[in-house]
Amino acid sequence: MQGMVRGKLIVLASVVWLSGLSPAMGGTPTEFIRQTTDSILRVFADPRLQGPAHREERLARLRHIAKTAFDWEEIARRALGPHWRERTPQERREFPELFRDAVQAMYLGRLEEAARQRLPETQTIVYGEEEVDGPRAVVRTTVATKRQRQIPMEYRLRQSDGQWRVYDVVIIGVSLVNNYRVQFHRIITQSSYQGLVRQLQARQLGEVFPEPPQPSR
Repeated sequence: MQGMVRGKLIVLASVVWLSGLSPAMGGTPTEFIRQTTDSILRVFADPRLQGPAHREERLARLRHIAKTAFDWEEIARRALGPHWRERTPQERREFPELFRDAVQAMYLGRLEEAARQRLPETQTIVYGEEEVDGPRAVVRTTVATKRQRQIPMEYRLRQSDGQWRVYDVVIIGVSLVNNYRVQFHRIITQSSYQGLVRQLQARQLGEVFPEPPQPSR
C-alpha cells in the first residue's frame, strides 16, 4: 500500500513540474494552475499523439510547456540558496538550463509511465484559497485519490512579463525547491559546485532528490 501511495505522489509531482500553458493564456493564478493541469492531461489524451511512434512529439510538447510555464531562473536561484551568490555570471546563465534539463529528464519518464497506467484519472483536484500579493501568488489545492486520500498541494507563483509562472510546489507541507536546496548544499559542501554540475549533467537527480512524502494514515 505504501508503495502505491508513493507512486501516485510521484505522478502528482510529475504533473506539477511538467504541466503548463502558452504565454498567451493568462488570467488569475488559479485559472493558470487549472489550465496547466488540464493542458498536461490533454497531451496524453490526444489520439494523434498516442503510441511509441509519437513519443518524441509528446516529449517535445512537454518540454515546450515546461520551458514556458516555469520560472527556471528563480527555481534554480532558490535551489542553490547561498551558493547562487558565489556563482559567476556565466554559471548563473548556464545553471538554470542545466537544472531544467535534468528535472525534465527525470520526470518525463515518470509522467510517461503514469499516462500508461492512467493514474491521473484516479484523482480529483479541488481548487481552494488563492492569495495574491503584488507579483507573488499562492494557490492551494487538494487532490483526492481514488481511495479518498486527501493530499494538499500548494503552488507558488511569480508574475513576470505579465505572465504567472510557477517557482515552487509544496506537497503535504514539503517544498520541492527546499528539498533541492538541502541536497544541493550537501553535495556542494561535501564535494564542490562542479561536482553538482557533473551529477546534473549525468541526469543523476534520482540520487539527489528524494521521493515526495507519504500522507499520514
